[in-house]
Amino acid sequence: MFRMGKRIFLFLAVNILILATLSVTMRLLGVGNYFSARGIDYQALMTFCLVWGMGGAFISLSLSRVMAKWMMGVVVIDPDTREPELAELVRMVHNLAQAAGLPKMPQVGYYPSPEVNAFATGPTKSRALVAVSAGLLERMDRAQLEGVLSHEIAHVANGDMVTMTLVQGIINAFVMFLARVIAFFLANRGRDSESSSAPSYLVIFLLEMSLSVLGMVVVSAFSRRREYRADEGGARLAGRDKMINALEGLQRTVAYADLTNKESLATLKISGKPKGLFSLFATHPPLEERIARLKAAV
Repeated sequence: MFRMGKRIFLFLAVNILILATLSVTMRLLGVGNYFSARGIDYQALMTFCLVWGMGGAFISLSLSRVMAKWMMGVVVIDPDTREPELAELVRMVHNLAQAAGLPKMPQVGYYPSPEVNAFATGPTKSRALVAVSAGLLERMDRAQLEGVLSHEIAHVANGDMVTMTLVQGIINAFVMFLARVIAFFLANRGRDSESSSAPSYLVIFLLEMSLSVLGMVVVSAFSRRREYRADEGGARLAGRDKMINALEGLQRTVAYADLTNKESLATLKISGKPKGLFSLFATHPPLEERIARLKAAV
């Protein structure tokens, strides 16, 4: 209970920090009210949406390692650890990172969960974190573990954390912009163009929620595409057979794929569980499709 309360407090504190930072930035940019009796100030509105959409995404990216550790309870492993299993894990990650040409070795950690999963995060290739679950360490052999880790290192080498942040930030900005423009015109139907009024915040909120659903489809499609690329990168680093073996190992333990119920970290992990129509919002393609692609690769 204490740990849960601490995580909630830290989550709220970080979000308050983000809001305060963006509010100060808006003030410094001199962006005031973008609605007036004369209509919409599109330049001010675009600036507002870009600052909040992109700014929030990049602040979250800069805090991604810290947030992942807090939310998942990740224990960072000392590179000089004397525990054989953990020392082997660090060595494996560092060897793959060197093979991928990363400028600096990522932090390596594990988190206490029975799920069989792993993730990579961090604001840059030089400040990455690769973490595996206790369940993955227990249920996978060395070859499968190397395949999983090669996939995560490929994410780091591909710069996926930054590109995902860019995509999310752009979608956020578009959603905010379109919601306010649509709300403004709905509020001023039949009115004199010289006596416009600002729309209701409730209408803006409802439009943002609706448009965000469409935005999630775009973000999820991009996320699925980058998973295929990370599989290909992992196959180059560890070997195609190890990458296929790792995915088949995850397929056999699909019931343990995501037991932490942390939706905010879903895109970071190696495996997800798309279902039916909700597959449009899945951050990962089905494991059988990923395996088939690797097997079909020349």
